[in-house]
Amino acid sequence: MSRAVSGMNATFFYVAARPGGGTSLGFRAAKSRPALAEQLRKEKLLLRKSYVVPGATAPDRGLVLGDQAVLNEQLGQLLSRGVPLIEALEVVAQTVAPGARPRVEKMREMVAAGSSFSEAAHTAGGLDAVTVAIYRAAERTGDLAGACKQLSVTVRRTLAVVGRATTLMIYPAIVLLIAGLVATVMLVFIVPKLGEQLESAGEKIPWYTTAMVWTGRMLSDNMILVVPVALAVGFAAFMARKRVLALVIGVTQKLPLMSELVMAQEAARFFAVMAAMTRAGVPLADGLATANQAISHKALRSQMDRLRTKLVEGGVLRVLIDQVEALPLATRKLLIAAERSGDLESAFNSLAGDMTDEVERRSARLLAVLQPALIVVMFVVIGSLLMAILVPLLSMGSNLGK
Repeated sequence: MSRAVSGMNATFFYVAARPGGGTSLGFRAAKSRPALAEQLRKEKLLLRKSYVVPGATAPDRGLVLGDQAVLNEQLGQLLSRGVPLIEALEVVAQTVAPGARPRVEKMREMVAAGSSFSEAAHTAGGLDAVTVAIYRAAERTGDLAGACKQLSVTVRRTLAVVGRATTLMIYPAIVLLIAGLVATVMLVFIVPKLGEQLESAGEKIPWYTTAMVWTGRMLSDNMILVVPVALAVGFAAFMARKRVLALVIGVTQKLPLMSELVMAQEAARFFAVMAAMTRAGVPLADGLATANQAISHKALRSQMDRLRTKLVEGGVLRVLIDQVEALPLATRKLLIAAERSGDLESAFNSLAGDMTDEVERRSARLLAVLQPALIVVMFVVIGSLLMAILVPLLSMGSNLGK
């Protein structure tokens, strides 16, 4: 039995026995086989066999957004009603997904042993630095329940943004994949046979049909080499998916409609984090240092980092905000007005909600544009093959008629 790499999580396929009889099968991430057995034991399952899934070893990715939303929602509700933190964590451990349960239980054990909640969250892992910093600040102000409620709102907004982004990526990917598969089948199996029939009939084949027939024959005759190469390219793309995704994001940030959508997504994430940081009592400069880490847009990140640096050096906030040209003018004016009135928390919260709604609107608009654009792409991909086949056939039919 192979061991998982130290500090890494391996994906196991497990076979476990149920308390009342029967067998449970599934996949589970764990650092080792004993850790997997302990996870299943807490769910009243007895591990019988386990196998490491080849190639599934990966760095620990922490709690997913759904588990973070449940964690913060439950803590916010229970703590605001006077439930002790240890008991609240015990309840949360039963409501999160099985994969997140060990982390929450470790938090509860550390809090019961005398550790602060922020320290327990940091040690248990799975939460980003922004969330831990908010917990730490909330403990100093004594409003951990309020911070958890604000974080749950922030995570829900992030989930909405991520959901729209995922839809925008999956929809064209599926359409292009189908078009590619149909075109490949036609090119490899149909076009060469029609080319042979046209050649045997003594018909003059156009140059583009000849090119299509030659390509199809080459792929068909070298299938033993083509398939492994295609699989290798696909595997390489999967392994380098982070770089590929970063490249795609970099390109989309420059496209007309996508650039506005990406900026709205970045702004929604930034203002949601700043609302939570401000609610927890984190100083503005410290909050900016943490919230800027959530920005991936280069221009906005650079300008917000410069704002924080100038603010620490003694700059006037309203003047510095007006210099962040990556943000819309209306957004900057609202922040300046909120800074003058001393109500930045409400402004951040309001802007986070507005930007999330803006993402919804821009996503719907972009999908409306993508649908006819993808139809055109499918026509170009598949239509070119159909034309290469139909034009010689029509010419042959015309000659026969004469």
